[in-house]
Amino acid sequence: MYNLIKNFPTVLALVHKTLIGTLNKHGNVKKPGQQPKFSDAEVITLSLLSEALMYDSENHLFVLLHKNHKRDFPNLIDRSGYNRRRKGLAHLKEKVRQALARQLTEGEDAFLIDSMPIPICRFSRAKRARICRDDFATAPAYGYCAAQDQTFFGYKLHGVTSIRGVISSFELTQANAPDIDYLQEVKYQYPGCLILGDRAYLSNPMQTELFEEHRVKINTPMRRNQKDYRKQPAVFRRLRRRIETVFSQFCDQFNIQKNYAKSFPGLGTRIIAKVAAFTLLQYLNQFELGRELNHVKYTLI
Repeated sequence: MYNLIKNFPTVLALVHKTLIGTLNKHGNVKKPGQQPKFSDAEVITLSLLSEALMYDSENHLFVLLHKNHKRDFPNLIDRSGYNRRRKGLAHLKEKVRQALARQLTEGEDAFLIDSMPIPICRFSRAKRARICRDDFATAPAYGYCAAQDQTFFGYKLHGVTSIRGVISSFELTQANAPDIDYLQEVKYQYPGCLILGDRAYLSNPMQTELFEEHRVKINTPMRRNQKDYRKQPAVFRRLRRRIETVFSQFCDQFNIQKNYAKSFPGLGTRIIAKVAAFTLLQYLNQFELGRELNHVKYTLI
């Protein structure tokens, strides 16, 4: 908890700087009416820092804040109010993440693409689970994870990272969505770039279309029974491990596969906060602390 208190002013200043023009001088979104005493910038900062410091339970976080740090946060709101405002400000957290990621990936023209499972409950409970089923369009589905060779129930996180492991873009879809469909979402963001993926993104027509229309070059391993089979260069296979390492960090450090949300907006807010917190730690390592970019576990300690 000391690390949260110590780092709060630094991250709060960074949020203000990133959202200049969006927030007013009090740190709130510009709108008529009474201004909240615990500002929107402070809600965003608390959300980012709590994820970065692995306070995975909001209940536990607020027990500690109310018990030991009322003097540090005299205007602190209650947990339900915080949770409600955190959801409403998720788009601004994503705006902060995008701004930090742009600085970290400036000038790069090679990226990695992959996906990971986001189960919302144990497979044995899938049929009776009501989590996130309030809207058919965003309801969870059954999917298959080739890396773990198992079926799961929930969603799939698609991501594009730089060669160094900075998340450039991401999206949460139903678990049965084909990985290759995500290429249609990102093709406008990476003109003239090389994107390395696994065999889930192998499609000669799609690769030809992306290159001819958007100058995006997709490189994936070929299947051994393909005509004119060529082994993917070892350097590409080695580089592709970086995004797998990033996803492992999300699982081990940020508990991204442990779900506390009851609705899809709540789950989306949780995912955005975790990805934004990861990018924040990379930014602090790169520009504030002079440390190794991806050594994020001990950035704020």
